Amino acid sequence: MTESKLFTPYHLASANLQNRFVMSPMTRCRAIGNVPNELMAEYYKQRSDAGLIITEGTSPSPNGLGYARIPGIFSKQQVEGWKKTTTAVHKNEGKIFIQLMHTGRISHPLNMPEGAQIIAPSAVRAAGQMWTDSKQLQDFPVPKEMTPDDILMTKAEYVTAATNAIEAGFNGVELHSANGYLLEEFLSPISNIRTDTYGGNIENRSRFVLEVAEAVSNAIGKERTAIRISPYGVASDMPHYPEIEATYSYLSKQLNKLEIIYIHIVDHSAMGAPVVPKEIKKIIRNNFHNTIILSGGYNKERAEADVVSGNGDLVAFGRPFINNPDLVERLKHDWPLSQNLQMDLFYSADEKGYTDYPIFEAELKPS
Repeated sequence: MTESKLFTPYHLASANLQNRFVMSPMTRCRAIGNVPNELMAEYYKQRSDAGLIITEGTSPSPNGLGYARIPGIFSKQQVEGWKKTTTAVHKNEGKIFIQLMHTGRISHPLNMPEGAQIIAPSAVRAAGQMWTDSKQLQDFPVPKEMTPDDILMTKAEYVTAATNAIEAGFNGVELHSANGYLLEEFLSPISNIRTDTYGGNIENRSRFVLEVAEAVSNAIGKERTAIRISPYGVASDMPHYPEIEATYSYLSKQLNKLEIIYIHIVDHSAMGAPVVPKEIKKIIRNNFHNTIILSGGYNKERAEADVVSGNGDLVAFGRPFINNPDLVERLKHDWPLSQNLQMDLFYSADEKGYTDYPIFEAELKPS
């Protein structure tokens, strides 16, 4: 019987992966005071059978701390906190990238430290609301349009965060240019209405993303630099626009020139978002010659088919990893997956619905 390709090792330049399963980045809001802690280290350790773990979105600066209780990696305390996670994962022979997520306009002052400001390419408010621990749901405010100095400062913050990540023991960095956060806000002509060299045509709107990717790559190495994108995504008030395909075709060609290690393509259609057309995935696959990670509502069979066909090299699983810390082992042995997903505890502050999900073999033991 032919071995499933999903369970075979994969060479990812800076990291030799034990299999082709990726744990998707998922915000879990357990970083009290925005500092990674022992509880988070235990959570990632439990799931380190994945070939690659991508952490929850982690802010490169105080300005990017849009959500309550998300971690950062811009202070010494945060670097030391993340070392607990990387050490735990590496002891289990796992590999882990940190996702750098600057939330841009998807933010609220009540979630941010004193002196921080909500910045975006343009002063265009996102529709919708943001959870705050002190006043619950609040409307998104109008962000400050980034000045040239803000752009330079923010690029520098990404570089510092990336170098901090390597100091903290991460195998690499994934730049979050998806789901309506700062980098994607520059790509869209709806959230980016600038008239300077960072707005207008596709080349200008892609400039900030590519400059950040190049700067991070120069600082920590192209073999440790990756990006996540969500063409045709609508998260965080990102309406569709006529040039989506042309934008991501151009972007993927330019990212290929930078020779970064992977592009991670988001498809949230399994959760009700519009389907990402196969055509754009093929365009990106053809334009970009390094690793492609696919994600979006996968099961074992569909993941195997896409890896065998070459549509992608690795496949990311999100929610199944929450209530199945041993997801890879369950799929390898065809053990049933847990159906006990406590969605009301996704973004709470303690171990409940976080590190207390049992592994399959523990479920078999009599109580």
